[in-house]
Amino acid sequence: MRFEIKCHGRPEPAFAVRFEGEARAFLNRCGHLPQELDWQEGEFFDDSRLYLICATHGALYHPGSGTCVGGRCAGRGLIPLPVVERGGRVYVMEEHE
Repeated sequence: MRFEIKCHGRPEPAFAVRFEGEARAFLNRCGHLPQELDWQEGEFFDDSRLYLICATHGALYHPGSGTCVGGRCAGRGLIPLPVVERGGRVYVMEEHE
């Protein structure tokens, strides 16, 4: 799911996915260049559904941690956002530093 979050007072694109039953959220920004990841709006997983993939560069990220696992991300991972799940709803901290 795509959404916006305030980061340093500016709206920034972000997204949340469910991986191994847990909700995870990240800024929607490739570690290689500040490009959004989704290859179609709201589609972040590669064909295997095991990794998040940057549609522009093909960089692969672990969906549980955002760690770079291959491609042009040069070891730079995704920026995770704190997530809390209560009563079937997912909440992300509004202001991210």
